Amino acid sequence: MTPFECEFESETLAAVLQSRWPERVDATLREHIAGCPICSDVTVIAGVIEAAREEMSASVTVPDSGSVWRRAQLRARREAAEAANRPITAAQVIAFACALGLLGVCARAVFAELDFGASLPAATTLMAQHGALLLAVGAMLFLIPAAVYLAMGRD
Repeated sequence: MTPFECEFESETLAAVLQSRWPERVDATLREHIAGCPICSDVTVIAGVIEAAREEMSASVTVPDSGSVWRRAQLRARREAAEAANRPITAAQVIAFACALGLLGVCARAVFAELDFGASLPAATTLMAQHGALLLAVGAMLFLIPAAVYLAMGRD
């Protein structure tokens, strides 16, 4: 049965990752790696991974600290503004719900008074009596959606 671990595996890995393999490694470790299948696999795999890491790190550009600081400040300000806007948005939603409720009550009052089977003179008389209420309902039909659009458009 072949072993799954080798006592020199960590030393072999350290030598490859520190770029000491094979020139700057003592002869006993070099001989062990040549005869041990586990350590030879470690050198091959770690060498490939290390080469890929070096290749990728050569193409990476690290931004200067000033731009990183500026971006962090902008992000912190944006997050603080969003946190401050949450209660305002909640108040706008509550106000919108109240306006819709008021619109419903007004519409119910108007439609309760209207008799759709009545003649035209009776309907005009009813409209003359409740003109202010009809005008308020009509204004709410246009003003509430416009107010919601303008309020949500700023966010």
